[in-house]
Amino acid sequence: MKKNILLCLYFLNLLLFSSLGFAQERFVDNKDGTVTDTLLNVMWAKTDNQGDINWREAKQWTSYTFPYTLESTYDNWRMPTLEELKSLYETDLLYEGYETVCGQRVKIVPEIQLSCGWIWASEMKFIAAKLYNFHRGYYYSDRIGKKRAYRALPVRDLD
Repeated sequence: MKKNILLCLYFLNLLLFSSLGFAQERFVDNKDGTVTDTLLNVMWAKTDNQGDINWREAKQWTSYTFPYTLESTYDNWRMPTLEELKSLYETDLLYEGYETVCGQRVKIVPEIQLSCGWIWASEMKFIAAKLYNFHRGYYYSDRIGKKRAYRALPVRDLD
């Protein structure tokens, strides 16, 4: 019996340590102002636009202004979908997040630094668009003309 328990512990340790060696980090800092998300196969800007912005301005900034702030040749930057934004919310109960410049505590993956916790999503209908709240971990809609501490976070597909 004791021999079986020791054998099981040995194989559990072997399995645990071998899987650690092969595990790949989901978020990779590219050291150029971008972060690669290996799960979604996208590249994120490391920071948001750093100021209040409405939905139309966010769309313009992610597609045309942001690419010129990087030393890269990527030209396919866009606004993220709501599902992409949701995937960045850190659900680990032990992770406290960090405080943003606007004074809001956010729970987003630490590789991405926000200046405030509300990020515009690409989904828009009539005069409203979706936003994701990284303080509370939920989404809602607001008028596309509002700027109330809202931010833009560019993303691009790697394929």
